[in-house]
Amino acid sequence: MSPNLIGALFMMGAMAAFTLNDTMTKTTGGEVPLFQLLFLRGLISISLILVLWGRLGPMHVRLSRRDWKLVGIRSASEVAASFFFVTALFNMPLANLSAILQSLPLTVTLGAALFYREAVGWKRMSAILVGFMGVMLIVKPGTEGFNIWSIYALVAVFFVTVRDLSTRRLSGDVPSMTVTLAAVLSVTLFSGVAQLATPWAPVSGAHWTAIAAAAVFVLMGYYFSVQTMRIGEVSFIAPFRYTGLIWALILGWFVFGDWPLPSTLAGAGIVAATGLFTLYRERKLSRR
Repeated sequence: MSPNLIGALFMMGAMAAFTLNDTMTKTTGGEVPLFQLLFLRGLISISLILVLWGRLGPMHVRLSRRDWKLVGIRSASEVAASFFFVTALFNMPLANLSAILQSLPLTVTLGAALFYREAVGWKRMSAILVGFMGVMLIVKPGTEGFNIWSIYALVAVFFVTVRDLSTRRLSGDVPSMTVTLAAVLSVTLFSGVAQLATPWAPVSGAHWTAIAAAAVFVLMGYYFSVQTMRIGEVSFIAPFRYTGLIWALILGWFVFGDWPLPSTLAGAGIVAATGLFTLYRERKLSRR
């Protein structure tokens, strides 16, 4: 497979993992305080990284000053994105939140074109725009549904864009697991300090199960998202982020009983079609 196809698979894997993490987190229903939840999830993720040490590739801290700076920017962006995203997650439907995050292919692709001078052909940009129109068909934006939590989601979009663009600039010899560990440590340490300001809530067995499952999925999402930004072209890989919305619709239906409207299903079909079209274009160019 070409680097673009591998990157697309990593992107789809990351979107599935992150959406499963979101679902597990949302099932706690806000009964576990935000920072306590992030702290516990982070501790479990760190434990998994230690168990998997060396099995998912090398992991060391012998990085250049430039790479440490980029890892620092990426980790700080991860902390901010986690706070704004999870806060919005507890206050709005999963599918609506995921739909707002589907603006990321546009922001990341445009950022790569502006800051890194990556070429973005009109066909690829058209596929991204068509996919975004499918997202809007699902969201059906209006003044009634747009509130402070939607703004939180947009702020999360900004920080995820910064995270992905900084990942793109890392040197090739920086292990992906090192970047993943830095992200998990940053979110866990920040949450551990922040949760001291609120009373510690008891955690039921069901909530422990949900948090543990979320830790597994978020670790997978972190790792896949790092790999995604280091393989292939952003303009090709970006549309596959829309697959996260498909996962959100399916899980919202099965877990929370949110039955999609016909317009929602039509929008999801458009989103899927843009990814398939981009995949077709890449295979055609690879054969040439």
